[in-house]
Amino acid sequence: MLRIATRRSALARAQALAVGRLLQERTGRPFELVAMAATGDLHPGRAVGAFDSKGLFVDTLRQAVLDGDCALAVHSYKDLPTEPVAGLVIGAVPPREDPRDVLVTVDGSTLDTLPPAAAVGTSSARRRLQLLAARLSLRVQALRGNLDTRLRRVADGDLGAVVVAAAGLRRLYPDRGAGALGLQAVALAPDECLPAPAQGALAVECRAGDAETLSLCARIDDASARRQVRAERAFLAALGGGCLAPVGALCQVAGSGQLQLAGLLADPSSSQVLRRSLRDSDDRPEQRGAALAEQVVAAGGAQVLAAIAELRRAQAGGVAH
Repeated sequence: MLRIATRRSALARAQALAVGRLLQERTGRPFELVAMAATGDLHPGRAVGAFDSKGLFVDTLRQAVLDGDCALAVHSYKDLPTEPVAGLVIGAVPPREDPRDVLVTVDGSTLDTLPPAAAVGTSSARRRLQLLAARLSLRVQALRGNLDTRLRRVADGDLGAVVVAAAGLRRLYPDRGAGALGLQAVALAPDECLPAPAQGALAVECRAGDAETLSLCARIDDASARRQVRAERAFLAALGGGCLAPVGALCQVAGSGQLQLAGLLADPSSSQVLRRSLRDSDDRPEQRGAALAEQVVAAGGAQVLAAIAELRRAQAGGVAH
């Protein structure tokens, strides 16, 4: 019996269940989910950027795998810090879902047709800064909580809209998406809101020396999804911002075996958004991601990263633990 570590939220369990079923379908191995709370789940009222530790949404799952209590853990790949953990490896990146963000409203409004001063909820500085760059009049509000909780804020009329990941909607409500709550979702184009690095991808993590589990994971690995994620996360790692930084990246396979990689870095203090892109061969995705990061740094990104680091230090110093 494969024991699969997952967070307790409905979305996390749906993702882990999908991975378990895929493994069972392709390997014949039965599985069970082991739900647990991560550090970030224990402080639902605290701003994500105020935490001074990395991996706050994956730490307890990783420890369960390291301790041998579970064979593997399923994460939203975008939640993983870019630094590796000794003793753990990504055994599989299953086929990727839609990486885009979506705008969820009661009437199917687009970013252009939202009413002036509409209240829009998001948990992400990356999303907030891109929304304000597109529509300065919007009232973008910080929003924590599970995906279903966020959607109900729109259904109940507390917010005019929320911006969430398309992949989360599809996984949590596979039959009707946001329509399951009487809502409508409109996909945001990458030039409107570039997604987080690795958004829509799952990471199946296991012990580095567990040859049996690694062999099973290889049966569900998607080479194209892994290659895209490697480029996006290399961009993030080269900027040194961590998975909570206002950084966006999206890698797509273009014609002639090339990768089209777009990236951005946003400045919380000035709302400046730096965007760059490149197109190159896909044989070395990490190098492509690092090269794009160099372009962003040269365009003013070094000063933005310094401002972000200072803001984080101030937030951490002013929050009681």
